[in-house]
Amino acid sequence: ISRTPLREALLHLESQGFVTILPRRGFRLNALTLDDIRHYYDIIGALEAAALKHAGASLGPADFARMRQLDTAMAEAVAARNFDQYYEANLAFHDVYLLRSDNTRLVAQVHLLKQRLYDWPRRERMVQAWEQHSVVEHEDFLQLLERGAIHEAAAHLQDVHWSFAVQERFIHAYYFASQPLET
Repeated sequence: ISRTPLREALLHLESQGFVTILPRRGFRLNALTLDDIRHYYDIIGALEAAALKHAGASLGPADFARMRQLDTAMAEAVAARNFDQYYEANLAFHDVYLLRSDNTRLVAQVHLLKQRLYDWPRRERMVQAWEQHSVVEHEDFLQLLERGAIHEAAAHLQDVHWSFAVQERFIHAYYFASQPLET
């Protein structure tokens, strides 16, 4: 790859907070701080809730069946301790309603923040209790959607699923544990 596209890519990553460019020395991957994670959770929760409020009424039985299938795939991946399979199913679960939004900037921002949280740094192993907890949260969320309780489902996303306070013990175990993560 030539220097110009590489420089442009690094500048883009720096503008998104992924890296810091060190003049004449290269770049450094920025570590996530607890405050970064808390702020990302606040933003993702608010954005996903907003997307659901706008697009939720367009969801129907086929969407709910797809989400249930993905939630089952997540549960199976947790049991098999396959984080990559879990992660892909998790993203697809949320995309069922996110991609219904006509606000492409909102969806792009959510995807970018999730990438920052989970791909930079990407852990090889999982905190199995967190993923199991998430599967249960998805089931509760899906039940609200199936009942047509869109605003309650949006509140669940923001106040439970993407709540830093609710998820904090798992966040500490995933990002900051001094001992090895569960495998």
